[in-house]
Amino acid sequence: MKHWIVPVALLLIGLITGIISERVLLNKLKGFIARTKLPGNELFIQSLRGITFIWLVVAGVSGAVISLHVNGLISASVFAILQKILSSIFLYSVTIVAARLAAGFVTVLSQKVEGISASLLSNLARIVVFVFGILTILQTIGFSITPILATLGIGGLALALAFQDTLSNLFSGLYLIISRQVRTGDYVKLETGQEGYVIDITWRNTIIKEISNNVIIVPNTKLASAIFTNYHLPAKEITVPIQVGVSYHSDLERVEQVTLEVAQEVMQEVSQCVPDFKPFIRFQTFGEFSIHFTVFLRVNEFFDQNIAKHEFIKRLHKRYQQERIEIPFPSRDVYLKEKPEDS
Repeated sequence: MKHWIVPVALLLIGLITGIISERVLLNKLKGFIARTKLPGNELFIQSLRGITFIWLVVAGVSGAVISLHVNGLISASVFAILQKILSSIFLYSVTIVAARLAAGFVTVLSQKVEGISASLLSNLARIVVFVFGILTILQTIGFSITPILATLGIGGLALALAFQDTLSNLFSGLYLIISRQVRTGDYVKLETGQEGYVIDITWRNTIIKEISNNVIIVPNTKLASAIFTNYHLPAKEITVPIQVGVSYHSDLERVEQVTLEVAQEVMQEVSQCVPDFKPFIRFQTFGEFSIHFTVFLRVNEFFDQNIAKHEFIKRLHKRYQQERIEIPFPSRDVYLKEKPEDS
């Protein structure tokens, strides 16, 4: 009976230290690393959550197994099997940490580069680490991975045919990211008329959020082959044309002067506008009721044009009233011809 005291003690020590490490030591380590201000410190701590408990429990179980084997309580074959199992558990936990770190660093780097989708690249990084980790585990416990790789190579064709649509969306998503035709944060308008901000590019879909707060899900293959307008390329700033009409009795020189004064005022006072841009107008045509011209403003991005138009129209209408500049509206003169009396 006394031979079981040491194994049980080792098991309890591993379990207790694992609990302490999760609840106390990791928090202490988190505070210490935070003071050092090292890059990725929070990510490192999050990657170890739940894993240090596994490591310490595995260490306690391994010590107990060795003690049982030394005391002759388990055979060499059972000892070898238990060692392989414990080694597999340890290597798999290391793989989890590596996958979390890889995905986390990809996410951090993606956030630093404007327009890069985090989810697709981080998921790919996680998958790659898991594949290498599982192959390492199989090699460690005695399986030859060469036949497995050969089988995967042969079966890869069958899988590619079976998951053709999924793989097409995956590679289309990678193409969109690499080509930088669509980036997270861009405002796009599809050929179907739907528009909004791209919030993510996943392994299957591109997610677009409309101004109304609805979400549009577009398969990556559809977006890669679609005709769409990206209002953030080549730059976010866009020129906004605003149509205006004035009466034929107006002094066009005065109209141009007043309109430009209002436009310049909007450019300087509205935060959504580009203050360095000089607005300009171009007379276009003689309309049926008015002389038409277009005022050109510039805003920081596509959605800002609504605020710019709103402010410009309000201020221009007020200024035209003060200057007695008429904005005509459609009208018709109707003449009634009297019916001749019967003779």
